[in-house]
Parts: sequence; structure tokens; C-alpha cells
Amino acid sequence: MKYQKGNKKIIVAGHISLDITPVFHNSGDQKFSALLRPGKLLRVGKAQISTGGAVSNTGLGLHALGADVLLMAKVGNDDFGLILKEKIRQSGCESSIPAVEGESTSYTVVIAPKGFDRFFIHDPGCNDTFCCRDVDFEQVSGASHFHFGYPTLMRRFYENNGEELVSLFRKIKELSLTTSLDLTAVDPDSEAAGCNWERILASVLPYVDFFVPSIEELGYMLDKKLYDKWQERAGGEDVTSILSLSEDVEVIADRALSLGAKTVLLKCGAAGMYLKTASEHFLEGWGAIACFQNSFVPDRILSATGAGDTSIAAFIKAMLDGLRPEECLELAAATGASCVTAYDAISGLLPFEALREKIENGWEQQNIIHP
Repeated sequence: MKYQKGNKKIIVAGHISLDITPVFHNSGDQKFSALLRPGKLLRVGKAQISTGGAVSNTGLGLHALGADVLLMAKVGNDDFGLILKEKIRQSGCESSIPAVEGESTSYTVVIAPKGFDRFFIHDPGCNDTFCCRDVDFEQVSGASHFHFGYPTLMRRFYENNGEELVSLFRKIKELSLTTSLDLTAVDPDSEAAGCNWERILASVLPYVDFFVPSIEELGYMLDKKLYDKWQERAGGEDVTSILSLSEDVEVIADRALSLGAKTVLLKCGAAGMYLKTASEHFLEGWGAIACFQNSFVPDRILSATGAGDTSIAAFIKAMLDGLRPEECLELAAATGASCVTAYDAISGLLPFEALREKIENGWEQQNIIHP
């Protein structure tokens, strides 16, 4: 395995899209159902146009934090694709993202009113045709870590019980890289919702060193009855506000570990993040860890878009820097709190040194999770 301390190459591959985020001017005091109801005209401000998806959010987040990153994805040869490629070029991050004739670029309309978690209107575009052939394994072979995001929104990676996803991660592990896998929510009316996700995860997680989904995503996939209970208890509000650490979060993390993941990092929204590892771990000092990190109170909240992805970027960077698991978790949560201070995923990010200073100066934490 190529794990080493230092600034090693990281490949971030998978889902990419162009994000269109209207600026909401609501007070934040209304119920969501009153804010967005059929027939109502809701005036918004100028739209923020930014790159989105795991490749952009996690990849450019890593780049902003000083990592050596190569992005791998696919866009269409259309207006959205040209905008997306130009924005990545302007970031200065290395990329391998062809614009394919005859295919459409993925886009997402991000609905992020003040006081609410965001939701998305999404077209996967040519993410649905991205497959192992689109991954440059020659370039991958020279890297230390491979991160893949959002197979839940990429048809080739969830069809046929995830055969393409398993094949990809098997090939990556044969090249001796460390690996991480992130998910996103499954639309219950989509083709992906009909998949046996527990079976897919059981096939791929033995090849995954760091499994980094959200608690809601994983709950939906591994225990739908428990997930439905969360929704009922939440009554339409944020599910993470009603979760129990022992009865909900730990239970889902243990399920993922039992399927073969070495490390499970669960994003729990405004509550924070939970890290649990297998008793036998390839990194010294990482075995049998079970730790919850409360979220930090943001200086302001403009949009939660990309907060989970960039927190994962910080976690990966800190891990590759050789930091202790508890510090990796702390910096990940701090990065998520920094991300929400901007409308896009990257502008609000702070270097680790600035995050440590804020933490040492008593950065307030939110105590939301129940025992």
C-alpha cells in the first residue's frame, strides 16, 4: 500500500455537475412548506454558478487545502460543459475531463433557503455513461489515494448489482492505493432506488479503506425501516436533530463495518460527524476507534452546498498528512463549518492552521446528538 506522509497525489473521480444556486432572501423563520408551495411566486437574488458534484467539491476542496490533486470525470460538449471546464481551469487544479460530443453535461439546481437544509433538482447527464474505461489507470498508478464519489447518481456504477463499481475498486486496490468512497442521496422514484444497495455495498466495501457517506444516505440503503422511523420522528424537519448516537448512528456504522469497510465516517449534518474503525487497521493508531465530533458553530450560514464533500476533503488530506484520527475528524468538522459561510463549496474554506487557531481559541460547538 502506498500510504506515506507528505504531499502525495490524490485522484478524485466520479460525479461532476454544474451547480446553479439561487440566492434566497427569506427570513429563515418560516416553515419550508409555507416558503415553497404550489402557485407561489418566490423572489430570489442572483444565481451563483459553480462547479458541483463529488469530483469538484471534494477535489477542489483538497486542492484548496494544498493537496496535489487530479480530477477525473466527463462532461458533454455543450454550454454547461464549457462553463464547467473553464471554471476548473481557472482553479488551477489538474484535470482529465473530456468534453464528449453528443452527450449532455450534468447540472443541479440547488435550493438552499435560509434556515433549511438544501435540496436539489438534478440531471445526471453523462455521469450515467461514465465507466471504468473513462478512468486513466496509468495516471492512477502514480498516485497514493483514490477517492470516488456518488455512484448512486451514475447508472453504470449501480446497474447489474454494482459490477462496474466493484471492478473499479478492485483495479485500484491492485495498484496498491488507499481508497475512499462517498455516496449521495437516492431519489426514491429513480432507477437507483430499485437496486439492492446492501448487496452492492457488501461487494465493494472490502476494497474501500475509508467509507464516508451521510447517516441518512446509509440508513436508507441498509435499514429502510429504521430510516422511515427517523423520518416519522423528525416530522419533516432535519433528521439529524433526532438521532441517537447509540441506537441510530453506531448501529448504522457497525453495519457498514460488518460489510467490509475498514473505516466508516458518517456525516451527521448539523449534529457533527462519527468515526468508527475496524479493530485491525492498516494505519498505526487507527484500530478500534469510535469517536463523535460535534459540529462547530459557523460564523454565518449562506449555503450548506458542498459542506459534506469538503469535510471529506479535509479528512483525506489530514489522514495523508499522518495526523491522528481524532484530529482528522476535528479538522473535517471544522472545514464543514467553514464551507457553509459561502454560497459555493470552496470560497469559505480555511487552511488547517487557521482552523486549529479557531479551535484553540474556543470555537463553539453544537451539542445536538442524543446519547
